[in-house]
Amino acid sequence: MSTLSDVAANLHEVLGGLPDGVRLVAVSKFHPAEYIRAAYDAGQRVFGESREQELAQKVNQLPDDIEWHFIGHLQTNKVKYIAPYIDMIEAVDSLKLLREINKQAAAHDRVINVLLELHIAQEATKYGLTPDDCRQLLADGEWRTLHNVHISGLMMMASNTDDEEQIRREFSEGAAFFDEMKSSYFADDASFCERSWGMSHDYRIAVECRSTIVRVGTAIFGPRVY
Repeated sequence: MSTLSDVAANLHEVLGGLPDGVRLVAVSKFHPAEYIRAAYDAGQRVFGESREQELAQKVNQLPDDIEWHFIGHLQTNKVKYIAPYIDMIEAVDSLKLLREINKQAAAHDRVINVLLELHIAQEATKYGLTPDDCRQLLADGEWRTLHNVHISGLMMMASNTDDEEQIRREFSEGAAFFDEMKSSYFADDASFCERSWGMSHDYRIAVECRSTIVRVGTAIFGPRVY
């Protein structure tokens, strides 16, 4: 278990290895608010959570200028709870969820940024849209009518494997798919720019494969506390 001083040191070590143009989401799920405060005091402002009740508690306990990313699988019936304050929802895997985010964002007169979750990994347990599903969702065009949600890019996870070449192949496939979607649907939208891939065990490979957001938890906060 990391100490609070470990958190600051670990944070700076991770940040020191990230090139310009790559942002860090410090994955704080399953860690108490004082760990987030330690990272905040060390300069970190973007944090990732995956359970709406845990997130709500932390939002009330921590500074207002934190940028909260929802990084887990999100059920449509939970969107209303996070819509007032969430900055980005990173794992949108259906048109149904996109519609609900738009509805709840509109109720709070907000525009919520989202990433479409891509399923490229070789594991059936992963959520996400296959490349063909993603192509179909964008080709159908309904997303263009949802004015309170903004698609900012793509998110994916690589297979949970020690095979670095497989991880690199999957991230590279995600990067190529991003280019395809950018040119096909978002060529005139400079803010469709995010490629969120890379976690504690593979973020260095992800950075080589054009990631713009890495989601790192264990390497900063240590093993989950609860």
